[in-house]
Amino acid sequence: MDHAIKRRSFLKLAGLGGAIYVSGLSGWASAAAKAGSAYQDFFFVQLSDTHWGFEGAPNPDAHGTLQKAVKAVNSLEQQPDFIVFTGDLTHTTDDPQERRKRLREFKEIVADLKVKDVRFMPGEHDASLDNGAAYQEFFGKTHYSFEHKGVHFIVLDNVSDPAGSIGEAQLAWLAAELQPLPADANIVVFTHRPLFDLYPQWDWATRDGAKAVELLMPHANVTVFYGHIHQEHHHMTGHIAHHAAKSLIFPLPAPGSQPKRTPLAWDDAYPYRGLGYREIDAEAAPKTDFKIVELPVQKG
Repeated sequence: MDHAIKRRSFLKLAGLGGAIYVSGLSGWASAAAKAGSAYQDFFFVQLSDTHWGFEGAPNPDAHGTLQKAVKAVNSLEQQPDFIVFTGDLTHTTDDPQERRKRLREFKEIVADLKVKDVRFMPGEHDASLDNGAAYQEFFGKTHYSFEHKGVHFIVLDNVSDPAGSIGEAQLAWLAAELQPLPADANIVVFTHRPLFDLYPQWDWATRDGAKAVELLMPHANVTVFYGHIHQEHHHMTGHIAHHAAKSLIFPLPAPGSQPKRTPLAWDDAYPYRGLGYREIDAEAAPKTDFKIVELPVQKG
């Protein structure tokens, strides 16, 4: 990465593929300079809410949009360090055999990604009917952590509990995970539901999310990426920034903008509207003042 991009310190997010240059997050570049260390620029791709197997989706390309995302990521000139799917890999079903079939098909499709470091987490459509049992057969643990180039990544599961809670056991795990980290540690949290009460009437909340935020609050450099709401959204809880990704199957309305949480209709005049990726430029600006450029999913 050239010096100009380092200087810009930008990040991009996406439902289709949001590349995040971590030097632009939460003042990490200045912290690295203060410590006298070299830049550790890297980027990863976030994809969310593919709902594989949803036959009633208002998207005539429901069987092809995920493959388009895989193709788009594979065509990136510079491949990401890793890829993360932030939940609802598949669409819910009461049939345990069908649930496993959809999970298996999803896994086979994303196996075509060039980047083999791919991180997964469940959404409520994958996990809430069996407490994540089928999901774990295919993708392993529903919550975990990992390190990458000086950043501590934490994956939280707020969907396997059908009540939409993280739960005391996992909160205790989170507290233990954070305890040895210094106050200025670089932390990224992935979760499916928002950790704050965005719109509880539409199930856009986590019942005990405030407890997780409270545990994260002593750390100065925390950014949260989530899915679930099928649209771009930004929110601050104190100094912690929360960013929602778009969906790869259908968009949902803005919180409270209509009586029911029904998918937005497909518009043949503007195919793939609401599905896509965005570029967020944090150059020389506080992290709450991003320049955002939306880019659409392409038909081809």
